[in-house]
Amino acid sequence: MKELAEKRKILFICTHNSARSHMAEGLVNAFYGHRLEAHSVGTEPSQVNPLAVRVMAEIGIDISGHHSKGVEDSLDQDFEYVVTVCDHANETCPFFPGGKERIHRGFQDPASVEGSEDEKLAIFRRVRDEIRHWLEETFPL
Repeated sequence: MKELAEKRKILFICTHNSARSHMAEGLVNAFYGHRLEAHSVGTEPSQVNPLAVRVMAEIGIDISGHHSKGVEDSLDQDFEYVVTVCDHANETCPFFPGGKERIHRGFQDPASVEGSEDEKLAIFRRVRDEIRHWLEETFPL
């Protein structure tokens, strides 16, 4: 009997582990879960942004059970890919000991945008879609 290949693990690192890294984690686990296992952490973890949960639910991905975690929570694990999704995390975490391949792709922080709820939701949706398109280009199905 042929054994199934082990899933490759990917870690997304952001500053607050509140939006971009969780959206990336949710997208990978939803669309690439057959071959990748995604996790996310922050260099300064806070809490998952409710607007991130909302825009992911709009595309059928539930991240409502996610919670923010710090980089130290994953130091004892090995990852095929370690991806920083914001410039601050890229600068403050240039090396991750358990990572085989390091990738940086910065995305705008949707949580930092001022404006009405509709304006904020529009930015969260745009960033979600940018992350999704980048994942499709970087890790083709």
